[in-house]
Amino acid sequence: MIRVLLAEDQHVIRSALAALLGLEEDLEIVATVESGEAALAAALVHRPDVAVLDIDMPGRLDGLAAAAELRTRLPACRALMLTAYGKPGHLRRALGSGVAGFILKTAPPDELVAAIRKVAAGERVLDPSLAVTAWDLADNPLTPREADVLRLAAAGADATDIAARLHLAAGTVRNYLTVIVTKLNARNRTDAVRIATEAGWI
Repeated sequence: MIRVLLAEDQHVIRSALAALLGLEEDLEIVATVESGEAALAAALVHRPDVAVLDIDMPGRLDGLAAAAELRTRLPACRALMLTAYGKPGHLRRALGSGVAGFILKTAPPDELVAAIRKVAAGERVLDPSLAVTAWDLADNPLTPREADVLRLAAAGADATDIAARLHLAAGTVRNYLTVIVTKLNARNRTDAVRIATEAGWI
């Protein structure tokens, strides 16, 4: 029996996936949650074999950050990323953080079930429609700190707010934003957010 944790922030999709996976004789849904933080907490309690994680979830931990935490704190649990958006940058981040698989929500149900079984068996699964694109995509030019700054700017925080959140001086934050705009060849901060979001870097 493969023990599965399912993390998806949209209730209807989460319920539908749980019902679908529950029909399989060799799969047991041990927890369904709506955020990365909840996924980490539930995984530490239920110790699933596979965590199926949506990438775009609200809160401090998105799916990729939750997968990285799981890898550190519960290495036996393998992460399978599930997303509606095939952003190559997300795929590169996922592979870089050691997740076991990446599949689109548009995949047929039998492909998702097969992916869970393969991941549980120690294999890696990659949505074929993204493989070539990810191979050709330029590496993320942003440092982790620059990505943090831009992610907060994308959420509407100003330099003072970002400085307080990241324990930096406001002037340092403004310098980061200037460097980010230059690195991304963007016209301004808003354009930098658009470029980084579309690439899946933030």
